[in-house]
Amino acid sequence: MEEEAVYVIVGGGIGGVSCAEALSIITPDESVILVTASPTVKAVTNVVPLTKMAAKFDVEERSVQEMSGSIPSLKVIEDRIVRLDPERCSVHTESGKIVRYKKLCLATGASPRLIGGACTFVIGIRDTDSVENFRKRIEQSRRVMVVGNGGIATEIVHEVRGVDIVWAIKDNHISATFIDPGAAQFFQSALKKEGATEEKTYVKRLRYKTTGDSGSGGGAALGPDWHSKVNLHGPLEDSGITVEYCCEVLEIRETPGKEWPVEVELTNKKVYGVDFIISATGVVPNVEIPGAKFEKMDDGGIKVDWKLETSIGGIFAAGDACSAGWDLAAHWFQMRLWTQARHMGAYVARAMFHTLHGEELYQDFAFEMFTHVTKFFGMKVVLLGLFNGQRLDNDYELMVRVTRGVEYVKLVIKDGRLQGAVLIGETDLEEMCENLILNQLDLTDFGEDLLNPDIDIEDYFD
Repeated sequence: MEEEAVYVIVGGGIGGVSCAEALSIITPDESVILVTASPTVKAVTNVVPLTKMAAKFDVEERSVQEMSGSIPSLKVIEDRIVRLDPERCSVHTESGKIVRYKKLCLATGASPRLIGGACTFVIGIRDTDSVENFRKRIEQSRRVMVVGNGGIATEIVHEVRGVDIVWAIKDNHISATFIDPGAAQFFQSALKKEGATEEKTYVKRLRYKTTGDSGSGGGAALGPDWHSKVNLHGPLEDSGITVEYCCEVLEIRETPGKEWPVEVELTNKKVYGVDFIISATGVVPNVEIPGAKFEKMDDGGIKVDWKLETSIGGIFAAGDACSAGWDLAAHWFQMRLWTQARHMGAYVARAMFHTLHGEELYQDFAFEMFTHVTKFFGMKVVLLGLFNGQRLDNDYELMVRVTRGVEYVKLVIKDGRLQGAVLIGETDLEEMCENLILNQLDLTDFGEDLLNPDIDIEDYFD
């Protein structure tokens, strides 16, 4: 019942798998054990660099057996961690195994922060298991409520068909976690699903059953294309979207025997009857492991230094489970996104290797500037630097170029220097904007020509 490896990774999400894959390249002869509570893991594939730092990619589900066979030095154990013993450098699993390590990485991810307590009509979407539950419910539902205004909520509202949707958001515009009111207005036609006649191709996915409580947050987090893998279509021929702005959920009431099984009262005094509620209001890091008392940050994540090492020596953390506790670069900040989980996973592998062998380590360049590539309403979205003016105390100016239905470009400028950018559509401005943010070149002389569509501004910075 004992296992031993040089490196032990807990978590089969993007962060944990990226760490395992990086270790297989850095040190192919040293043993690695990956412990995952799910029978499938999530691996990054089809990476397409857009710039030196930003890339788009797919996320592929792999079985535990497939993952074990793909890397000779890797052993994958399907089990849950129930206790950590830092003094003896070991972790204890639910089945009674003791796994010993020299360096340990916790990539345990996060769980949805659900509203409504234990109400059975409230679901979260975080891992593959929860998506399957969501799909089954959608097939039999006429009206649902989506609560939240981030990436998952935006994707649900766009992808679901054949169901009336009530979207309750606390902001005065949609998708406020990522975009400003101008970009939200740009997406209004997509929100109404105008001209949405394209056929959707569904991707085959692995079918499996998990052991234990599927709602415990043990499964690996979703990737950027999760909605392409399932048919999210309800029974209605005609359906619509109602957005309730600047409100939150006040009360959830189960109403057995009535037309709708549950009623939701919002703070704007409106009451909606729905079949169920999707809570997409953020996540809570999965960091409660008996036997270890880590220093934590205010958001509940394990505090890590610039090497991603925790307050307990020899134990590192990556992805959603950790919170950055070092002095951050001017244009980087943490968001719990799959792109950052990938960066952290690859970097923490180097950090564990270098600290174990006493070699000098330099922080990864990925922590110099925030980058995120995704899709909203079917359009490519690239976010760079302080894309919403974060940390600038409203002391900045915006330059915006909009072509309805084609592109939306927003540049955040302070003291004549580019601080961030939002690029929606096929703008081909990613590399230029990245270089300008990193180089902090004074753009004062360019003025409005910086976004003049008649001038190929990239020529100036080649």
